Amino acid sequence: MPLPIFSRSIFKAATTTIPIVASMAFPVEAGIVTSLARPGGNITGTAVDVGQEQWGKRIQLLQQVSPQATRLGFLNTRAVREQYGPKEGEVTGGVTWVGQPLDPPMDEAVFRRVFTGLVQDRADAIVVSDESETWVKRKLIVELAEKYQLPAIYPFKEFVEAGGLMSYGVDTPALARRIVDMADQILKGAKPSETPIYQPTKFELVINLKTAKALGLTVPATLLVAADEVIE
Repeated sequence: MPLPIFSRSIFKAATTTIPIVASMAFPVEAGIVTSLARPGGNITGTAVDVGQEQWGKRIQLLQQVSPQATRLGFLNTRAVREQYGPKEGEVTGGVTWVGQPLDPPMDEAVFRRVFTGLVQDRADAIVVSDESETWVKRKLIVELAEKYQLPAIYPFKEFVEAGGLMSYGVDTPALARRIVDMADQILKGAKPSETPIYQPTKFELVINLKTAKALGLTVPATLLVAADEVIE
């Protein structure tokens, strides 16, 4: 599960000396570490987000399954949207971004309100962020995407296992094992400040054919061949 964008202040308030090994979405940009190669403090771990190329690939994959999707909703928190975008109404690469961000208290009512707004804004499909807030509510998000017949691409396989359409992202069990190994190294004397943040290089594509059929979508054969896993 990725680390929320605001965790730097929480960790700083808790301790600046006890080593912390965590999974993070934006470790440098969020100010959690000073650099990926040399974190520089008491926090290290793994990154689940490697930047714009990864998100561009998600949009590309989603549009292969839903070619008419040009109005996309980005399901993310206000903190991430304000810092990284895209903003509501922004047009990038032929895509118009619609919908409001998620605001505290991040409860079920908030998610239902945002989805209602996406429908009112005529969203064709949605891209779901890799923040912990969406991970925690993954079953609800999948349920709402199904209710409103919105094709969606998710950051982790676990969303697809819950009934989501498709995902493109890191192998979370593999990252968990990496975190355990890093924690073991630190317990043996390695310094978090000098232990590089691990960036994954392999990403997995998972497709749920049952969900695609329920949405009236046809998954191209080339995409099925490229998928790491197809759920039927």
